[in-house]
Amino acid sequence: MNKKGLTVSMIVEAESANYGEGVGNVASLKKISRGDHEVYTYISRQALRYNIVDQMDINHTPLGMDGSVIQFHPEATIADYPEIDLFGYMKTVKPTKTRAAVVRLSNAVALESYNTDLEFLTNKGLFDRHKSATANEELRGGNIAQSEIHKSFYAYTLTVDLDKIGIDTNDQIEIPLEERAERVISLLRTLKFLYRDIKGRRENLAPIFAIGGVYDLKNPFFENRLKLQNNKLAVATVEGVLALDSHIQQHTHVGLVKGLLANDEEIEQSLQAKPMADFFAQLEQAVSDYYK
Repeated sequence: MNKKGLTVSMIVEAESANYGEGVGNVASLKKISRGDHEVYTYISRQALRYNIVDQMDINHTPLGMDGSVIQFHPEATIADYPEIDLFGYMKTVKPTKTRAAVVRLSNAVALESYNTDLEFLTNKGLFDRHKSATANEELRGGNIAQSEIHKSFYAYTLTVDLDKIGIDTNDQIEIPLEERAERVISLLRTLKFLYRDIKGRRENLAPIFAIGGVYDLKNPFFENRLKLQNNKLAVATVEGVLALDSHIQQHTHVGLVKGLLANDEEIEQSLQAKPMADFFAQLEQAVSDYYK
């Protein structure tokens, strides 16, 4: 098959969507710093992968043990389990087999800086109920905690090696082309409505802006190229990527949910943005055409 790659870069809006190791009773968001001396929260690629395989309902690959290490079962193959077809595996039980992921994710990094906002939490409701039920007048205090919070737009990128889907040279497996297409289209439909459950909230990770396509080159063209300035997408930066090569310009599609970015009209006119439903329909068609 011709070597082709699918890449999609997306902007989503979310709040406090991934916590790391806390300090004492303070829950800490995952963060990175940049050379502009600002701090940005992020949603790890592992967290995104977890939500994707869960919502694709492909998280049923059997597990095994090599010593004390949990890993995918040696007998599990990509023919039966799309999870290890898309995201790869390492089986260290002899004979050792590894397969690199053909679907790759970047971290979703905030496009707006974090300004150390904190939420103060108590269990006062339960404390009052317990105190009333036990009539214990000596009971004092309750439990308090603090949690870092950050609401922001986030950008992340997905890439797929379309020519490697459904092929595993370790086990001499090649699944039918129709099934390969179904797996990638199922992935796209999951991204279209992705969400994340965290700390009693369900965060909507469906993209409000998306750009990408199916290309002869496998470069993630738009990764780290989506920037916001005063709630406006830096259109000139995207146009600079499109101008790199006529092939990129010809095969790129843009989706937009209107009313969230301040320069909707500029995005529509300059990037020929379509409704998000049309964007994903165009990508699904491109994937179907490739596997025909």
